[in-house]
Amino acid sequence: MSLNRIEQQLFDYIDTHPEEKRFWMDKTRATAAASPDEFSAAAALDGELRYYYMERAGVVPSLAELARAEPAARTSMRNLAEYLIRVWTPPRVKKRKSPA
Repeated sequence: MSLNRIEQQLFDYIDTHPEEKRFWMDKTRATAAASPDEFSAAAALDGELRYYYMERAGVVPSLAELARAEPAARTSMRNLAEYLIRVWTPPRVKKRKSPA
């Protein structure tokens, strides 16, 4: 899976801050559990991650610099959301089709 520059920078920030990582692990798991499928969970996390990025860009210099160069309003966090779901949640059990 390929992350864009903003997604990669945000993931690196989350990954290096234990409290932030714990928060996002819990949030990702809760969102995935409450969603009917991974597509819906990723859509929900996309908005949450974009909001979080804009909030953190106000106080984290590396994110602020990136935010000035590439406005978050035009950036999707969908790939990062899908990546977090794959890494931090157990795989969903797929229903088996009965033999016809």
